[in-house]
Parts: sequence; structure tokens; C-alpha cells
Amino acid sequence: MMWKVLSKNFSGGKALLGNTQRWISTSSSVWQKVTISKFDQDRYLDYGKMAENVAIVKDRLQQPLTLSEKIVYGHLDSPKTQDLVRGESYLNLRPDRVAMQDATAQMAMLQFISSGLPKVAVPSTIHCDHLIEAQLGAEQDLETAKQLNKEVYDFLASSAAKYGLGFWKPGSGIIHQIILENYAYPGLMLIGTDSHTPNGGGLGGVLIGVGGADAVDVMAGLPWELKCPKVIGVKLTGQLRGWTAPKDVILKVADLLTVAGGTGAIIEYHGPGTESISCTGMATICNMGAEVGATTSLFPYNHRMSSYLKATGRGEIAGLADRNASILVPDEGAQYDQLVEINLDELEPLVNGPFTPDLANPISQLGNNARENGWPMDIKVALIGSCTNSSYEDMGRSASIAKQALKHGLKAKSAFTVTPGSEQIRATIERDGMDKPLMDIGGVVLANACGPCIGQWNRQDTKKGDKNTIVTSYNRNFTGRNDANPETHAFVASPEIVTALALAGRLDFNPLTDSLTGSDGTSFKLECPDGDELPENGFDPGQDTYQEPPVDGSDISVQVDPNSNRLELLTPFHRWDGKDLEDALVLIKVHGKCTTDHISAAGPWLKYRGHLDNISNNMFITATNSENKELNNVKNQLTGEFGGVPDTARYYKSQGAPWVVIGDANYGEGSSREHAALEPRHLGGRAIIVKSFARIHETNLKKQGMLPFTFSDPSDYDKVQPADRVSLLGLAELEPGKPVKCVLKHVDGSREEIQLQHTMNQAQIGWYKAGSALNKMKSLSL
Repeated sequence: MMWKVLSKNFSGGKALLGNTQRWISTSSSVWQKVTISKFDQDRYLDYGKMAENVAIVKDRLQQPLTLSEKIVYGHLDSPKTQDLVRGESYLNLRPDRVAMQDATAQMAMLQFISSGLPKVAVPSTIHCDHLIEAQLGAEQDLETAKQLNKEVYDFLASSAAKYGLGFWKPGSGIIHQIILENYAYPGLMLIGTDSHTPNGGGLGGVLIGVGGADAVDVMAGLPWELKCPKVIGVKLTGQLRGWTAPKDVILKVADLLTVAGGTGAIIEYHGPGTESISCTGMATICNMGAEVGATTSLFPYNHRMSSYLKATGRGEIAGLADRNASILVPDEGAQYDQLVEINLDELEPLVNGPFTPDLANPISQLGNNARENGWPMDIKVALIGSCTNSSYEDMGRSASIAKQALKHGLKAKSAFTVTPGSEQIRATIERDGMDKPLMDIGGVVLANACGPCIGQWNRQDTKKGDKNTIVTSYNRNFTGRNDANPETHAFVASPEIVTALALAGRLDFNPLTDSLTGSDGTSFKLECPDGDELPENGFDPGQDTYQEPPVDGSDISVQVDPNSNRLELLTPFHRWDGKDLEDALVLIKVHGKCTTDHISAAGPWLKYRGHLDNISNNMFITATNSENKELNNVKNQLTGEFGGVPDTARYYKSQGAPWVVIGDANYGEGSSREHAALEPRHLGGRAIIVKSFARIHETNLKKQGMLPFTFSDPSDYDKVQPADRVSLLGLAELEPGKPVKCVLKHVDGSREEIQLQHTMNQAQIGWYKAGSALNKMKSLSL
């Protein structure tokens, strides 16, 4: 990917990101012509506009700005009039790009098609990374996926061509790695339909995970709405060295903030310690910010980012960033809503888990913690790679550990898998011989895709229900996340720690202090891992897997077979009938953690992501029912019989009986998948009432016309009984900030009245009344 600059006298802040030659402006009076890669479809990189917006906001606020504020406010639709209160104001923004992975893109494109618009208004891409199941190895698994998913891939490829989106074919790599290699740059604002979109913050951009309906808004050319985030500062001092890796920084942040501690905030890293972290290491840290609920995470622009941009063929962007560095770093004296400090000199490698990414175990204490808690000590499988940790540096550091083991005749005692993040990474590590030692210790190289990280793993070594341990360099380790086995104890660590643990095969091995035994019986200690930050001979792009959209796709036909079980055109949801919700049934009162995995499981269900009715059969099947502490077994309040949650919901819908769901704190944490909002809406749900929401899921519910309420008093959760009838009163007077009256009618005839809160603004209330945000958008375009 190369830029060819026909005139090198750049003097200002614009450069064209396009697939053909265009005249561009670099200042008010100087124009130049530039040829730029096909990957950046007809789009300006406009630091001048961003700087102008920032200047307007600084003049209004009269205070120094954080980097997060500079980029967010730099993309305001109306900087002169926009309300600007952190944690309160709803901002109207103009993102630069949209990116979607294949599982979420299906529903997003179905929604875009139903909008009736002829073409996307901003550069957008689709990335085929979620539907490839790991089983035998890269080549076999990729070919199997192409056959099994042909209908979906054809739909995505044709709709991308028709509506003007770039299309990355299966085998290209994971969306977040492709974005980092091709699209991310300092100051970018991108929204992506995946919760780990913030990976691009490693290149100094604000990249935010959203639901498909948000993506449709931006692709339609509408301003995108985001509640003005608070800013959590993480000051890094000291420097990384030895066994401590960038992964350990975010594992420590997760330990400090917990899975909900970043909700409603951007995490902004700063301080001298940032200089010791590679660009891809910074991306690793930003990627896993999703695990603390953060809106996104980012680092200030520095020489590490510049080096990565040059190594990936974007030297001209690095030059522009150098000349506009003042808007790509925080102002001196910028204020944070919360400040955390981490001394990298004192940071010990961490292994987080099991079952939650914020349970931190220092490597020196992991063995004892495992014994005290009864965690299985033997490691069945060790897995490295994924969107979080598959960079050239990650693979190099892991390979350095493998080489040491091979010198002593030692192979991995655990099964060992390697997932390259992109075709470019795969081709480069193969060219440089870095894959060989990983395979020689017993590793199996999987396809350039998400694979086991998202549950796309046809695991054969352990039966479901068997208690076992795995260690990964992935980002998320909720119950059943990787292999659908609720007894799999999954731990998250850096790839080099995972590789060392694979060699030992046990959780009580500490590579910093313990020894291994070679094939000749002698003991040896592993030396600290090492790996080059960037390839000395540049990146090998590998196979060309990109489909560029035609200039005019209007004649292209996008077909959806009405008999398909994979794809289904959408039917608009009904408008609000203008009445209160009275005597609604409680479908399920969820006990404990309820992530989007619990609401809409992934794994084998991914194949139905384009068919709303079929995928709705997974709704809440792994959520725990408070009434009996069982999964997928709730009482039908109309028949008195127990049955599956989706079946019960379908019965209620057939009887015209609306229902609600009651949930606990941080409801909907995890993935950005909007299916967790679409499915309840499709099966007759009207409201979700919980102690608190995760950001993306709450927005997704609003977009689909569901009412997302929180208890004014969290203890009121205990007042709701599974057999209650729930009434929500005064909906005709629904207003921003105004509580809603909720009446609980118990089976003994008694009644209780409680208050519910909501965060809907006037526009979002309009979505509810219209039946969905898409309905509202279509009504405005008529």
C-alpha cells in the first residue's frame, strides 16, 4: 500500500484518502494532486478542519483539552453551538469511516438496504473474519468456511459492490488488524460494528465500537450521536522490560477499574512510559479497553506511530501528523475525570481469569491462587494470536521462547494454536521463518480469522461439562466464550507468557523464576523474550484479498432467497401505539452477570446473524434464571409450564402478551452485537429493566425501539418477582431526565410502586415512538 505524491510541498492539514486521483487542498490557497491507495475510498484526511473545530471549542471552554476531547470535538457537526458537558451532553459527530465484520455486517446491510438509500455516504468496509471455524488448520478451515458460508459471503460482496463499500474477503484477516494496517491514523474517528474497534487507538485515533444501526446512520450521511464521554487518564511511568508486555498494562487496568469501571469514558494513556511501548503494543492495550466498558482508548501521537505508518506504506500521513502534532497530543494541564498511575518498572506479568477479564493473578501468585480456588492446574490448550495479540512483535517474542525450548529438545506439553491477525502478518512471519519454531514445538497455525477467540472453535479434546483450563492471548474469557463449555477455565495473558505456560503445561509455572527440563534431563531457565517491533525487510502483503467497489454499482443485484435459513429481509417494527405498557409479563429475571453472550450466544449461532427469526432461538439461553438458577428454563406465566426462554417468548408474542426482562448491573457488557437488542424486540419484548447498562447495549436497545430503564434504587431489583405483572405508566409524557412510574402486581394481589430512570434524549424518545431509529430515519427521508 503506497502513496505516490506528485507534488511534495505539503503545507497544511489535508490529504486525500481515495482510490483515484483527485485535486485536494492543503491550505486555503494551495492545491495539489495526489494518488493514494485504493484502500482509502475518496476521503480527505483533514487536519485543517479538525484544528478549526478544536480552536472553536477551546475558545468556548477556555481550558486545556485532553487528546480525547480534541479528536471528538474535532469531529463535531456543529462546534459553535454543540452542548459540551462531559457525561451529560449528547454530541452530534461526523465520523470519517465505518468498518463492519461479517457477522454484524449482515444485519447492518439488511438495515441499510431497507432504508432505500442508493450508496454509502462515507468510506465503509466489510471484513470477513467471524464465520471461519477453527478445527484442522488454516487452509482446510478456510476452504470449509467458504463452502459453508457462500450464500452469506456472496450477499456481503454483492451488497458491498452495489452500495459502494470495500470488501475484504475471507482469509484477509481480523477486522481490527486490517484497520490498523490500512485505515487507522492519528486523529481519525471511525465507528466499527465490533466492541474491539478501539484497537485503532494504538495509532492515536478515536475508534469506537457500535451496533449496526449506528453504522447505518453514519453510512446514510447522518450525524452520529454519542453521549459526551468522560475521560479517564492513565499515566504510565517507567518502561516495559523483560517478561512484562503491553498486554500486562491493560490486564492491570482491568484489575484496577473492573469490567464496568470505564463505562461512559474514554481511557487516555499518557506519560513518559508510553514511549517504551510499540505502536502494535499500544493497539493491544486499546483493544482490551472494551473489557472495562470504555467507550474507547487511545495514545498520544509519537515516533512509534510514525514508524508504523511508514512501515505500512503511509509515510505521507506520518509527515502530516508530524506537522499537526499539537492537535494529536493532550494540552498541558488537561484535566481528567479520574487519574490512574502505573509504574511500568514495577509491573509484573499478569494472568487474568477465569471467567472474567478483570480477575488479575500476578504470575508469581497464579499457582497458589489456582490451588486455593480449585482451578484445574493442567493446561489443556494454549492459544496465541487474535486481534489483540498477533503483531509481528508478538509473534517474534513468542517465537524466541519456542526457539529456546527447541534448543533443549522440548516441545509444548499443552496443545498449542497460533492465529495470525491478518494475511500480511501471516505472510511476513512465514517469510521471516518465525512460524517454524512455533510449529516445531507443536503449534497449529489457524486461519487469519477470529476463531476460538469468539467461540468459532470445533474443540474435540474435551467434552462439554468437563472441568479444564486453557490459557490465551485473547481479550475476553466469559463463561463458555471460547468453546461453549461452562466448565472451561479460560485465562488471558500475553502471548509470550502463554507460550511459556504451554511448554510447562501447568498453571503453577512461573517463567521468571522456575526451570524446565530438557530432553536430556537437564534443567534450564527461559531467557526473557525478544522480538523486533517491525520487520527489517518490510511487510509482505501476501495474497490480494480486497474487492474494490465499482464506481457505479447501481446495476448490481443483491438477492436474498426467501427460503434461506441464513438471510432474511427485515420487516419494520411496529410503531408505539401511544398507550402505557400495562400488565406486562416478566420473561426472565436474570441472576448475576448478563453479557451479550448470555443474551445472544455466538459460536455456532453466528451462521444465523443475517436471519433475525432463526437467531432469535438463542435468546437468553445461557442466562441464569433467578427463580431456579437454571439456564434456558423459565416458567410460562400463562400456561404454568416450564420451557426454553425463546419458546416462552414466542408463545407470549402469539398471545399478544408483551413482556419485559429484569437484569442486574452492567447488563449487556461485552460484544457490540445488536442482535442482543434485536431479538427481544422481534420476540415481543418491550422493556429491559436493570440496575445498570453497558454503553453499547443500551444504545442498541434504544435504536431498536426497546425501553431501557434502570432502577432508581438498585435494591428494587429484589422487589420484582418472576410471576409479577409489570406496568410502565406515563409513557405519553416520556421526557429526558423524567422518571417513569413502574407498578409491580404480585401474585398475592399486593402492589408496589417503584421509580425507573432512563437516559433517552428527545431524539431517542422519537426512535421509541417511531418503532425504531431506522423507522424514524425512513420517515424523515420521505
